[in-house]
Amino acid sequence: MSTTAPRTARRVRSTSESTVELELNLDGTGASSIDTSVPFFDHMLTAFAKHSLTDLTVRATGDTNIDAHHTVEDISIVLGQAIREALGDKSGISRYGDALVPLDEALAQAVVDISGRPYLVHEGEPAGYEFHLIGGHFTGALVRHSFEAITFNAGLTVHVRVLGGRDPHHIAEAEYKAFARAFRQAKALDPLVDGIPSTKGAL
Repeated sequence: MSTTAPRTARRVRSTSESTVELELNLDGTGASSIDTSVPFFDHMLTAFAKHSLTDLTVRATGDTNIDAHHTVEDISIVLGQAIREALGDKSGISRYGDALVPLDEALAQAVVDISGRPYLVHEGEPAGYEFHLIGGHFTGALVRHSFEAITFNAGLTVHVRVLGGRDPHHIAEAEYKAFARAFRQAKALDPLVDGIPSTKGAL
């Protein structure tokens, strides 16, 4: 294992629609302090931090009087950028992760490849799920949109599948927790890996 530098990042993004300040440590314990002005997204990011063992601090404000869309999108962009920065050259990582996570009646699977190639496959949510309003601010459509922004900006290949579920809250939470657990495996430092885990020599 050749990676010894701290895998941390701090990012700030400010637009006419939102302001985001974010810090993370990929080698943390899952501690988090989240205030996005979108309560349900606070809940999802807290779950991501806890189950991926990533220390995460997020402070964000935005035009949530219009819609949660801009704020959730911008936070997801910044989270993806911070993940990419903290991973560095990806030396010594496991690279791949896979998780199957239940939440009561809901079941979601996520597979992560820290590939450097942004690609998202997201499927299985019930018909009409994108129109559900969760927690008064968060539409079902934002789950996929959040994963798109994280995936693209972090340079991850991610497959998320909903295998079952009825309650919109449970479905979303199972998806984020599955992603977190898969990411936890993929970003883990593997003592058997020497250098960058790719035949190309770069990720």
